[in-house]
Amino acid sequence: MISEVLLGSSIAIIVMAGCYNSALFVLSRVRVRRRRGPRAQRLYVFLLACLNEEKVLAESLARITGLPAGNFIALVIDDASDDRTSDVARAADSDRVRLLRRELPNARKGKGAALNAGIRHLRESGLLDGHDPRDVIVCVVDADGRLDQHVVQAVDPYFDNPRTGATQIGVRMYNRHKGLLARLQDMEFVIYGDIFQSARRYIGSVGMGGNGQFMRLAALDTLMSEDGKGPWSDSLTEDLDLGVRLIARGWTNQHCTTAAVSQQAVLDVRRLVRQRSRWFQGHLQSAGLVPLILREVPGRAAVDLLYHLSSPVLILLTSLLPVSFIVATAGAVVGSVQAGHPLFSPMWVIGPYVLSFTAAYAYGWVYSRREQGLGLVRAILLSHVFVIYGYIWFAAGWWGLWRMLTGKQTWLKTART
Repeated sequence: MISEVLLGSSIAIIVMAGCYNSALFVLSRVRVRRRRGPRAQRLYVFLLACLNEEKVLAESLARITGLPAGNFIALVIDDASDDRTSDVARAADSDRVRLLRRELPNARKGKGAALNAGIRHLRESGLLDGHDPRDVIVCVVDADGRLDQHVVQAVDPYFDNPRTGATQIGVRMYNRHKGLLARLQDMEFVIYGDIFQSARRYIGSVGMGGNGQFMRLAALDTLMSEDGKGPWSDSLTEDLDLGVRLIARGWTNQHCTTAAVSQQAVLDVRRLVRQRSRWFQGHLQSAGLVPLILREVPGRAAVDLLYHLSSPVLILLTSLLPVSFIVATAGAVVGSVQAGHPLFSPMWVIGPYVLSFTAAYAYGWVYSRREQGLGLVRAILLSHVFVIYGYIWFAAGWWGLWRMLTGKQTWLKTART
């Protein structure tokens, strides 16, 4: 009896997730028409919050300063680095790149605090004087972020709609050829963008990522905290928090599928789990957004955001499914022996395969369209490995929960290579 309950619960959770993912896949294939409005000459401001980023910053700044766009500046926010981060910023194009050097004890309080300091500096320095906040677009780029050259031309039309508060572009791994782990991370971000984010354009629940997010300054101004610190919170996933609060303020978040920012994939499993544990802990912190969503976000967008915020709980529950499946299988074997039935049934293989790997065919198809030269068959085979790769979230989830329960809030920064 217990084994049957465990098996039934396991199947129910998998089927629920499968139905949700299937619905998003269908929605992601629907074209969303953009409203056209009067084209304005906009100022683009690229913010790079940096802590010991001398290894990757120069290439990222070279990509930004080489953009074929007329009106833009980049602000490097050095959060009290111990290396040559500030020297790299000073060596860049002085007409395009500015440097804000933060010092301890005010520095190293998280990415959100650094970005807030950057916004304050832009206002106090006069760099934004004479610019309408509605026509200033702030872009957050990680220090290892390499923007596509056409990114401004791809993103700019989304802001013709005066209700667009933010636009997230796709994310790729520029070192995806460095091994299977890097390739799977690239596949993860492509699938998330091309299926989940694209579908949420239709739902109204597009989320913001920490890299390659473009935001209208006027929208950020509506998120200013009462203490005047700035629009970003001190959450470990300040990007998730900001995206939800923009929707709650009545702004529309968009997702651009025609441009991307490439970043460095993590090449070590332990470092990857460490990174994801921070993301997981930040998602747990975001449970505090639930009252705001219930109060301010309409209909289907609210339902999808609530489901998204519940993902940490679902991951922890799902991590118990292998145990429940083993118990249920053992119970089924004992029952078969006692009843005199065959010890092995093909359904014990076919059933778990269908439940676990059906999505791999959709994932492979989507990825093969983005990664030219890979081929559909190879992409589908890779997608089977990708499903197993998703189990790293189990380890990251329990690590993140443990950190939260023990009160550890330090920033687990991903080391660069």
